[in-house]
Amino acid sequence: MKKLFFFIAFMFMQSAIAKGIYQTPLAFLEHAFNNRVPDTSTVWITKDRKLVISDILQHPPSFIRAKYWQEGTKTAWILHEIGKEKPITVGVVIEEGHIEQLKVLTFRESRGWEVKHEFFTRQFNAASLNENIQLSQTIDGVSGATLSVRALKKIARIALYLEQQL
Repeated sequence: MKKLFFFIAFMFMQSAIAKGIYQTPLAFLEHAFNNRVPDTSTVWITKDRKLVISDILQHPPSFIRAKYWQEGTKTAWILHEIGKEKPITVGVVIEEGHIEQLKVLTFRESRGWEVKHEFFTRQFNAASLNENIQLSQTIDGVSGATLSVRALKKIARIALYLEQQL
């Protein structure tokens, strides 16, 4: 009985540890722009953009506009996508059409949290979009985190696509 209690407690603790805010959006932006965060800009999701984003997401987008921050050729995006059941908040920094950094800011799921680690997110560095609006490089999955991996890949594609629309 004691072993069962510790096993259940361990599983609950692991789930509780997985969820959380890893970096605030403001801290992400300050890091991306060396503590000089530019003003917020907006890109509206037109009918044509909605079609492309719906194709990427495999469902209609839940947003009608996306906020971004820009300084020179660098843009930063903070986007959300559902993992299994809850949204994952991700920051993406793009420099001249290539991902400079992708970071999980908030993770709300009980599984798939491994995608928050740099060993996973650095795979996105230097990625761009090809002519089919696919990532230019392969992103290896993480066992047990398939839906979280898919969500991050979708966010990366959307950020790169929207950056091209500016």
